Amino acid sequence: MKFKKYLPPLIMWLVFEMIAVTLAFTLDNIFYFFNFSYIGTAIASGLVLYGQKKKYARNAVQFAVGLYMLVYLGVLCRENMQIEGFWYYLFLGVFEAAAIHYVIAKILGPLLFGRGWCGHACWTAMVLDLLPFKTPSAPRRRWGFVRYFVFGASLIFVSLLFIIQVPDKGEIMRQSFIIGNIIYYAVGVALAYKCRDNRAFCKYICPITLFLKPMSYFSIFRIKVDEKKCISCGKCERVCPMDVKVPSNSRKKENATECILCMKCVEVCPKNALKL
Repeated sequence: MKFKKYLPPLIMWLVFEMIAVTLAFTLDNIFYFFNFSYIGTAIASGLVLYGQKKKYARNAVQFAVGLYMLVYLGVLCRENMQIEGFWYYLFLGVFEAAAIHYVIAKILGPLLFGRGWCGHACWTAMVLDLLPFKTPSAPRRRWGFVRYFVFGASLIFVSLLFIIQVPDKGEIMRQSFIIGNIIYYAVGVALAYKCRDNRAFCKYICPITLFLKPMSYFSIFRIKVDEKKCISCGKCERVCPMDVKVPSNSRKKENATECILCMKCVEVCPKNALKL
C-alpha cells in the first residue's frame, strides 16, 4: 500500500524521462534531455512531498518549474514561452522551444494529466496562488468569452509580424514575452482582488485554456470519488478554487475541465472518499 501512493509520481517521472530521451535523440539536442528531466523530476518530487503531507509541496513545484521557464528559458535564453512563441515557431515551420512545450504540456499532455500544468507548473499561477483569496467567495462570472479575444489577439499579433515582414522578429518575441508577463501579472492580481478569487485570471482571461480544456476532458489522471464513502458534506466543493462539481465521476459534471489537480478537495474530505 505504501508503494501505491508513490505510483502516480513514478509514472509521471517515467513519462517525462521518455519524452526527454526521445526528443534528445530525435532532435539531436541534449538540452531537451536535461530540460524535460528537470521538469519531470521537479513535478514527481512535488507529488512525493504531497504524499508525505508537506504543506507547501505544490507551491514548491510551482516555483521550481515556473521560475525555470520564466527566468531561465524566457529571460536568459530569450525564448518566448507564452502563446505568442507557439504561433511564432509554427509560422517559422520549426518544431522546437515553445512549440514543443505547447504540444507536450498543453495540447497532448492534458490527455494524461489534465490541467495539472495549471496547478503545478504555471508561472502566472505560482504568484496568483500566493494571494489571500484561496477559495472563490462569489459566484462565477460570465466573463469566459474574454479568453477567446486574448487567444485571437495573440495569433493576429504574430501573423502581422510575418505578413508585414517586420525585421528582427526574434527580438520582438523576446520583448513581448517580458511585457506580456507583466500585463498578465497585473491583470491577474487586479482580477483576484476584484473577484476575491485567486484563480479569476485562469477562469476568464488565460488563452491557454482553449488548448487545455477540451483535451483534459479525456484525462487519465483525475480526481475520482468513492461514492460508497462520500457523505455529500460539500467540503470538497467549498475549497475548490475552480468551482468544480467535485463529488461526481462524470466527465460531464459542472466545470469538469477546470480541475487543476490542486488536491485541496482530497485534503479536506473527512471520509477519504477522493483520490487521484
